[in-house]
Amino acid sequence: MAHSVIDVIRAKRDGDRLDDEQIDWVVDAYTRGAVADEQMAALAMAILLRGMDRAEIARWTAAMIGSGERLDLSGVPRSTVDKHSTGGVGDKITLPLTPLVAACGAAVPQLSGRGLGHTGGTLDKLESVPGWRARLSAPEIRAQLAEIGAVVCAATEGIAPADRKLYALRDVTGTVESIPLIASSIMSKKIAEGAESLVLDVKCGSGAFMKDLEQARALADELVSIGAAHGVRTSALLTDMSVPLGSAVGNALEVAESVEVLRGGGPADVVELTLALAREMLAHAGLSDVDPAEVLASGKAYDSWRAMIGAQGGDPDAELPTAAHVETFAAPATGVLSTLDAYAVGLAAWRLGAGRARKEDAVQHAAGIRCLAKPGERVTEGAPLLELHTDTPEKLPAAREALAEAVAITAEAPAATPLILDTIRP
Repeated sequence: MAHSVIDVIRAKRDGDRLDDEQIDWVVDAYTRGAVADEQMAALAMAILLRGMDRAEIARWTAAMIGSGERLDLSGVPRSTVDKHSTGGVGDKITLPLTPLVAACGAAVPQLSGRGLGHTGGTLDKLESVPGWRARLSAPEIRAQLAEIGAVVCAATEGIAPADRKLYALRDVTGTVESIPLIASSIMSKKIAEGAESLVLDVKCGSGAFMKDLEQARALADELVSIGAAHGVRTSALLTDMSVPLGSAVGNALEVAESVEVLRGGGPADVVELTLALAREMLAHAGLSDVDPAEVLASGKAYDSWRAMIGAQGGDPDAELPTAAHVETFAAPATGVLSTLDAYAVGLAAWRLGAGRARKEDAVQHAAGIRCLAKPGERVTEGAPLLELHTDTPEKLPAAREALAEAVAITAEAPAATPLILDTIRP
């Protein structure tokens, strides 16, 4: 071995910074299996406790990128711009955003993932469209970007294999929360996807991974810094995730709501965030003179959606799955809905079958929750507040239990929280 893994672990355990050679070696050796899981777990814990400086994080990210292939999009005849969300409840923004930005003239290579726990996955949502396929080859991705400008698909197997291996290890060793490891995980995959620029949606609140604004800002700062270090134009929006985004939580339910947005309707918060992210992406792509609101209203984004779905084998006119059982959750009092906790709603949707506990689990495409009221609206005791959708009614009691503390009703309306909390640029 060129280095001793024990020495690398000890160095970080004692608060020392790792040099470039140590980082390159340990990431490569772990990917090849020369460093054991228990050794990398010890190093991940040391990183969580001791942190990394920006130079270390940038080098760790570069080593993760270097563990696999980098998608070559140089032949795509449009400016390429990607978007990544740190995940939330009802966060279906990729679905209307990708075809909208494509309809505005940019190309969006949106390589997405599956849901785990209370947050949904974009691929799970789109697989509720009959015939749609998630797996495309690199030539197929390039061809679809050149022709349509929009692709949402699974990452190819060669993208950042070190991250895939380390992510699974962090999930079972209590080291998920490390900002250096979160930031390098996100950015290694995104930079390897080959887009010229990137906009991040960093969520903050009960339904997000980062619960408070200070944490979210720290993560956003690191993500933007890594992008700059690797020559990728990067910015981040900090957005609220204390309340579910939109009215629909669950795979087919969220697809239906996204189509509403693309056809000129949909919930105001989904439209607001879609347009804000689109404007930021278009600025990166040199298309600031294009108004995404006008393009959305024109129907061109909906046409782009239909083309994108059809190109991947899906039928945009097909009926989406519907749940075999739908029950309502009633308002417990009369007054103003002041709280609708995003985490509790996400957990309930997961228990209904919309999500998975392990990567190999299947999801119910029709399962989920529809929010019939949002904070600030008046509700009446006994009136339907939420709809619970599932194919397995035996799951309903556990979902209702998750919702027991999700709702608060008061006499006065709460102070409005802005959806977009801040923007972070280099």
